[in-house]
Parts: sequence; structure tokens; C-alpha cells
Amino acid sequence: MNRPLRIVITTGDADGIGTEISAKALEKLKPQKGVHFIFWRTPRCPPKHLRLIDSQFSRITVATWPEALRLAPGSHKEIIDINSNLRPPKWVELAAKGSLFGHVDAIATAPLSKTEIVASGFNVVGHTEILKKVSSSPHLFMAFVGKHFNVLLCTGHLAINEVAPALSSELVGEAILAANRLRRLLPKRQKDKPIALLGLNPHAGEEGIIGDEEIEILAPALKDARRHKIPVQGPLVPDAAFFKDNWSKYSVFVCPYHDQGLIPFKMIHGQDSGVHITMGLPFVRTSVDHGTAKNIFGKNRANPSSMIEALKWAIMLAKQGDNKLST
Repeated sequence: MNRPLRIVITTGDADGIGTEISAKALEKLKPQKGVHFIFWRTPRCPPKHLRLIDSQFSRITVATWPEALRLAPGSHKEIIDINSNLRPPKWVELAAKGSLFGHVDAIATAPLSKTEIVASGFNVVGHTEILKKVSSSPHLFMAFVGKHFNVLLCTGHLAINEVAPALSSELVGEAILAANRLRRLLPKRQKDKPIALLGLNPHAGEEGIIGDEEIEILAPALKDARRHKIPVQGPLVPDAAFFKDNWSKYSVFVCPYHDQGLIPFKMIHGQDSGVHITMGLPFVRTSVDHGTAKNIFGKNRANPSSMIEALKWAIMLAKQGDNKLST
């Protein structure tokens, strides 16, 4: 590939903090040699956010995705700005298709509300589900990398009564494999540590007294992972798994469901260091670890740290070339 890396930033809901955190992140990171950013936003983007970008970049504004792809900026200091009338979830869909065809090298997404996704005509409720539909990937997992610990979720945006029926030894086994791929991408101080698998039930089922998923589903997945020489321990008792002493013992905590992993992750990392990486995709997608925060839209109070980390990871993974997220 002779062209510079193309990194697409989708800024999410028009009335969320996406443009603010993206503009602040770009101002912080500044132009980077060998990288061209594509900034996708709505006409409602506050001018002050565009001025932040203009303080570091020469902005070339277009109206459509095809126009953006046809452009070949002459300098890494130029940024392509798509002032789009499409609804934000469509940007994600188009950027994912562009990634599949090799037109772009990574996507970094700002938050999208579930209501915006549904209102846009999608019959799914999250970025991950849109990406799964576009890529036809059999198993995608939400992973979150933070300053203190990392988590990977076996299941996505499911109602709590749908979690147990969705789990299988095959799915948990695939989640452990994805966690192992993530482990290899971590800094050395973390990558040499084992993976931890949490139980589903209180007390990790306590030998079947409080649920049998640990015996029937998790134990076979653990056995199979160990047979393949993957360092994994568990099932850990969920309510004690995230004690501070455990943070440094494990490389990745594999959690059976969404809130089991994200409540402790967000409580500890807030918006300061967490980055979301979609594991299992045939292309690179990173994101922030927080929501749209519409209550502070336009107030210049949004913390861009998570978006800065998302962009750093997107660039790092894109530079590695071969996709390490799915193989």
C-alpha cells in the first residue's frame, strides 16, 4: 500500500459530545506523518469545534463519502471534513464497508445513542451489531483497555433474561480466544499475565447450588482453552473478581455479560483512559468507552482522553498492517 493510512472518525449523535471530544483529540494529537484523518460530522457541528481542528489542520470540506474517498490530500496536515446530511449510524455502516474493501485502514467512533440507531432504521441497537451485520463476522466481542485493567464481554447488548440462554461453551471459547488475541497486543507488563474468566452466577454458582452454567458451559470452555495452551483461570467469583489486588494478576477479565464488566471498568477508568476495541472484525475499529453525554453538549466540559486513546490505538493497529483482531 503506497497511500497514507486513512483513519475515519465518526462523531456520533449531532447533539452529543462526539464533535467536541474528536476535535479536542485531533488538536492534542496534531497531524501525524503517514496518516490522513477523515472527520465525519453533521452540519450542526458547533463552529468552535471546527476552529479547534483548524488550529492544527488544513480542513478540506466535502458533502459525501464518495467525495472523501476520491480525495488524495497532498499533506498529512490536511484533514478531510465530511459535512454530512446522512444520519450518523449510516456513517458507521459506510465506513465499515469502506474498511472491508480496503479503502480505509481504521475507524474510531464517537458515541451513538441507541435511540439514534433505531430512529435511523436499523433493527439493531449498537455499533457492534451494525459492524457484525456489515462484516458477517460470526463472533464479535466488545473489549475495553484501560490504565488499570482490561475486560472483554462474551455477550453484547442483551436484556438480562437473555444472557444465560445466549451463552454456550463455543461462544465462551471464542471469547477466550479473542481475549488471548487482545492479550498479545498489550504492553509487556500485562501480556504475560493469564486471562481471567468470571462466573455468571453469584459465587460462580458454588458447585451448582446457584445455577449450573459454570459447570455446564464455562468449565468445558476453560478446559478446551487450556488444551490449546491459552493461559486462563476461572471461573472467578464475580463480586470479588475486580478487587484491586486482582487488577495486576490478570491480562484480561472475560465477563459473561455487559454490565458485569462495564460497571467496574467505567467506575475505575471513567473517561480518563478507557478505549473500546472490537475484537473479531476483519478491520480495525476503536471507540470511546462512554456515552453521548447530551447533558453537557456545547458546554466545553467533555473529556477527550478516551477519544485520544481510541485514535492512538487505531493508528497503532493500522500501522501493524495484518489484522490481529480476528486471527
